[in-house]
Formats: sequence, C-alpha cells, structure tokens
Amino acid sequence: MVSTNAIQAAAGYPERIDALQAFILHHVSDAPSGTLPLIHATLPPYISRHGSMVILAAVTLVVLFGAMYRRKAAVPTGLTNLLEVFVVFVRDQIACRYFGEEQGRRMTPLFCSFFFFILMMNLIGLVPLFSTATANISVTGALAAVTLCFMIFGALFLHGPIGFIKGFVPRGVPWPVLLLLVPIEIVGLFIKAFALMIRLFANELSGHMVVFFMLGLVVVFGAKALPIIVMALMIYILELMVAFLQAYIFTLLSAVFISQRFHPEH
Repeated sequence: MVSTNAIQAAAGYPERIDALQAFILHHVSDAPSGTLPLIHATLPPYISRHGSMVILAAVTLVVLFGAMYRRKAAVPTGLTNLLEVFVVFVRDQIACRYFGEEQGRRMTPLFCSFFFFILMMNLIGLVPLFSTATANISVTGALAAVTLCFMIFGALFLHGPIGFIKGFVPRGVPWPVLLLLVPIEIVGLFIKAFALMIRLFANELSGHMVVFFMLGLVVVFGAKALPIIVMALMIYILELMVAFLQAYIFTLLSAVFISQRFHPEH
C-alpha cells in the first residue's frame, strides 16, 4: 500500500509545478520593471524589465570605454589590454577579413558595437536577479534591423540604385533562371535578417529556461533532486561560453551579410 506521506507529496506536485512555471514565465517575460535590481532605483513605468537591462548594458559599456579605458597608456594593461584584445580581434578577424583593410577599419566601430553590446546584455542576464535582454525578440529584432539597414542603405550609398539592383542579378546565369533566382535573392535579404533575430533570441531564451527548469526540480521533488544542481551548474558555465559565442556569431554573420551586399561580385 502507498504511504500517506507519499500520497500527500504526490498531491502537492501539481501546485509546485504550476508555481514553477509561473515563476519561469515571469522571469523570461517582459513587463514593467518598477525598480532596478540590487540598487533599487525606481524606473519610469514605460521602461520594461528588458528595457532596463538594455540601458544598464549601454551605461556599463560607456563606463568601461569612457572612464576605465586608458587610451594614453604606452603599454595597455589590465582592463584596457583585455578590451583591446577583443577590439583587435573584431577588427582583424571580422571587419577587415570581409571588407578589406580600408573599408574594414571604417566598419569596425559598427561590429565592435554589436559584439560588446550583445556580450554585455548576455553577461548581465547571467547575474542573479537580472534579466537577459537578448531573450526578448524585440531587442534581437532591433539589432537585426540595424544589420538590414546597412545591407540596404549602405549598399545603396556605395553602388547607387542601379548598382544595388544589379547586385541581385548573378552574372552568367541564363535569363529564364533569373526569373526564379532574382526573387529568391531579394527575399533572402530579409530572411538573413530574420535568421539573425531568431538565432540570438532562441539561444538565449532556451538556455536560461533550461537552467531554471533544472533548479525547479529541487523545488518540486525536494532533496531527492539535489544532484540536478550539479548539472544546472554545468549548464550555467556553458551559458557563460554561449554568451561570448552568440555575440561573436551575430557579429560575424552581420559582417558576412553586409559584405555580400557591399561586394556582390564576390
């Protein structure tokens, strides 16, 4: 026969599961934040939780590069040296690699902004009590829209309207095939931006939900689920690497997509 304690424990599972689901949905959803965590600063009602994280990431980057970055140091050390490692990597391995030396240096500020801004939002989301702004599709959509604008208006500025349209027409392709290929190329312009938006959003959202569900098993099943904390910690460490990886992937793909419009002959 089943013991009374086992029956009571089983009866409490649905309520615990519902509470766990409500907590996770509340954490990953966007809502008026009210106050900023830790410092308890009151925010206007029109600034949402993820909006406050975007502002916090921007302010943090301004402090890092504006106040703590030592430009005049003969030999960069400490934080300045660390930041320069990432800046040089983005410039040499992403911007100049896909745009050439001259144009790549002009595009470096854009891609550095992408990389550091996304990375900072990802890292802030790993701090307890804070939220991940990049787990909001509106935030990733805005970032992808910047890439799309450079793909369209940047190419229009470089090549003019006629040159921009010619970029969708591959050379040496028979005209019957072009009737199918050109519309695909035009639609692909927007699909690439959509893929950027979904990729970053889905990876950040899913990773955080997995960690919360694992920790929630302890709430639901009690001490018998404590070993799952080890796995949750491993996923958390993996999320730390994913924060850097997703910032790199978004920056890299943006460079690839923009360069395809800037240099369609390649």
